[in-house]
Amino acid sequence: MVIAVVLFPLAPAQAHVQRGGATGLTTGFYHPWSGWDHILAMVAVGVWGVQLGRPAIWLLPVTFPVIMSIGGFLGLIGCPLPGTEVGIGLSALLLGLMVAAEARPPLWVAILMVGIFGLYHGHAHGTELPPNEDGLSYSIGFVMATGCLHGVGITLGLVHRWKTGTIVLRIAGMVIALGGAFFTWRAML
Repeated sequence: MVIAVVLFPLAPAQAHVQRGGATGLTTGFYHPWSGWDHILAMVAVGVWGVQLGRPAIWLLPVTFPVIMSIGGFLGLIGCPLPGTEVGIGLSALLLGLMVAAEARPPLWVAILMVGIFGLYHGHAHGTELPPNEDGLSYSIGFVMATGCLHGVGITLGLVHRWKTGTIVLRIAGMVIALGGAFFTWRAML
C-alpha cells in the first residue's frame, strides 16, 4: 500500500460524477475506487480494526458502510451536509493517525469516529449519482466496493502479528495521514 501511494502522485479529492460506460451497480462499485481520498480512508478502517482486535475487526468495517448508506440516502435526496470534502479528507487524516499510533480508544469512540466518516463518504457518493442512474443499484455498488476496500485493509492489517508488520502498518498509517492532510488542505482551498 505504501508503495502504491508513493508511485502514484497524490491528486485532489477524486469524488466526481462519472459519465458514460457503466451504469447502476457497476458505476456505484467503481466510484469508491476512483479516488485516493476514498481508498485511503476505507483501507485504514480495515487496518485499524485489525489493530484493535475483536470485536473491532468486524464492527468498524460493518459500521462504516451502514452509516455510509444513510449518508448516501441523504445525498440522493438532496439533504445538505456541510464540509463533505473536508470531512472526507479528515477521515483519511485521522484514521491514518489512528493506524500510525495504533490508537486504542474505547470501542464506542472508534465506532463513532468511523460512523461519522462513513456519513461523509456516503453523502459524497449519494450526491454524485450520475444522471439517469438507478440510485438503489448504484448504492449497492458503492457499498460492495467499500466492503472490498475494508477487506483489503483487513488483509493488509494481518501483518500486524509480526514485529516488522507492525512497523510497516505504522508507516502506512503515516502515509495515509499525509494523504488525508493533502486532501483536507485541497478541500479547504
